[in-house]
Amino acid sequence: MRAAVVSHGDCGRHDTGWGHPEHPGRLRAVARALAEAQDLAPVVDLVEGRKATADDVASVHDSRYVEKVEELARRGGGWLDADTVVSEGSWDAALAAVGSVLTAVDMAFSQQGPPRSFCAVRPPGHHALRDRGMGFCLFGNVALGAHYARKRYGVERVLIVDFDVHHGNGTQALVEATPGIHFVSMHQWPWYPGTGAADDRGPLRTVWNLPMPPGLSPQEYVETLVRGVDDATRSFVPELLLVSAGFDCLRGDPLGGFTLEPQDLGRITRLLVERARVWCSGRVVAVLEGGYRPERLAAGVVEVMRALAGAAASGGWAATG
Repeated sequence: MRAAVVSHGDCGRHDTGWGHPEHPGRLRAVARALAEAQDLAPVVDLVEGRKATADDVASVHDSRYVEKVEELARRGGGWLDADTVVSEGSWDAALAAVGSVLTAVDMAFSQQGPPRSFCAVRPPGHHALRDRGMGFCLFGNVALGAHYARKRYGVERVLIVDFDVHHGNGTQALVEATPGIHFVSMHQWPWYPGTGAADDRGPLRTVWNLPMPPGLSPQEYVETLVRGVDDATRSFVPELLLVSAGFDCLRGDPLGGFTLEPQDLGRITRLLVERARVWCSGRVVAVLEGGYRPERLAAGVVEVMRALAGAAASGGWAATG
């Protein structure tokens, strides 16, 4: 079994400044950790994603907002809100992030690449709304991937699972009106952005929000997420599984209070892969969201990749500190 890491060099051009939690060093740490994980080399392909177009992004986002981001980058950058920055290189980075997800979806439905991928991209996307960015996010990478799969490949049923410590409010807003997309989000509650209550099922009741307090045992978080996924797939067999992989759910992250370890994220991913084999020939596309301690983020990505590629579970490679 093989898997791919999909990325693009322009993702590093999103220059938020080193004082910002979502800085370019996150991807550098991931690349370094993957290169050092020698067991992954025989089973992981490194794939350069394509660049999306403005029209690709405007298929989901308001075209005036898309133009605003492009223009702000052209003028040298600025802030969309107190947390969300656009730099001179952010337009290219955001198109590279979206395009990498679309490339991974293409591979999942073709015979030309592995059916499972991890998209090592930035800026992240799960807070981005139709007409504005927020929470470090410019465009809804995962939501765009879901709608692309439906349009390009005629996919009728997509499952999105989000285990970032923050509620994926943008993803929910961008998919909840589409009957064929089910969305599951486990997140800290109460916490930023203040959305994601358990009784918020969306207008079509295709949303499963799983708000959780901080400080519980890892097992409680794993079991809750798996139950949510099973609830979301009763009488619903996905043809594609998309994962918003937020590594700020790891213990010690400065922006969250969950207690998961890298091996727990590997376990979650293995459980999802096992289900995806039954549902949809193992088609899984995971996309980087949060995670703000680079060494912990990198350790989590390695374990997720081991699960996607079917490599032996590791109890040892996990950076601490």
